[in-house]
Amino acid sequence: MGDFITALPALYVLKNYSQLNKIVVCVAPINKELANSCEFIDEVIVDNDQPILELVKEFKSFHIDASIALFSNTRVALALFLANIKVRIAPATKIAQIFYNHRVKQRRSEVKMAEFEYNLELLKELFNDVDLSYKQPLLEFKKVDETYKDAVAFHVGFGGSSDANWTLDEYEVLIRIVLKSKKHKVILTFGPDEKTLLQEMQNRLVGEDVIFYLSLKGIVDFAKIISTFKVFISTSTGTYHLASLVGTPTITFFGDSDFASAKRWKSVGDIKLQQHYMLPLDENKRATIFKEIQKKLSIL
Repeated sequence: MGDFITALPALYVLKNYSQLNKIVVCVAPINKELANSCEFIDEVIVDNDQPILELVKEFKSFHIDASIALFSNTRVALALFLANIKVRIAPATKIAQIFYNHRVKQRRSEVKMAEFEYNLELLKELFNDVDLSYKQPLLEFKKVDETYKDAVAFHVGFGGSSDANWTLDEYEVLIRIVLKSKKHKVILTFGPDEKTLLQEMQNRLVGEDVIFYLSLKGIVDFAKIISTFKVFISTSTGTYHLASLVGTPTITFFGDSDFASAKRWKSVGDIKLQQHYMLPLDENKRATIFKEIQKKLSIL
């Protein structure tokens, strides 16, 4: 999900460049609903690992003039080649690049910009006069359930490319600080595959005034709820990107390396609404950052 969200600014820019541009995306099943909710996306192809010739057939059905592979693999690269798309753009990395006729050297491993910014840069290969600015937030909802409005939300789960997080013991300390202030609702959110984690946190917080939300109604429903929060606190994973996408302030924890850093994985929302913390391996430095987070939460 996080990777797809980092692609959305590029899709918005392409549509905004000319309303005549028809934007077709090829996504994993998990991202279908979110893709369909974006007004700047016209058509959605779902890659279910179907036989490659079936994927080729789907590509051909849309009579595509140009493709930009923001996240390329050999299977998709070959399908785009076999679909006879005239302009095929991709970063010049991996063996898959042999199937593209416009290969852009980016050297993303140098982390000179964020992933979504590298994605935007690829658009210049198609339209050299393109304006890379985009609206923020990128996804807005006309109607939302305000049950959780202004809640301080914690997502203690750990997944995706995330490389650092607090322990559950440490999260419990942070949660209790917000509970003690009694200024805000406290909500803990969990993905559909995090039922065991939800039970663990319920056991830790028995008797406390905490709302436990298990996301079972899909990504868009989850995004609508997140959009009402005062702040969303988590490690750098898909839910962080979702929160930033809908304009919610975030406090986010990253690994202390270029690969996992905020420099690489900052999200697509307003940077002024994102607070990033790099969690080092050194215990003393980690403890210092933890105290800083505690202080910040105590004055929310």
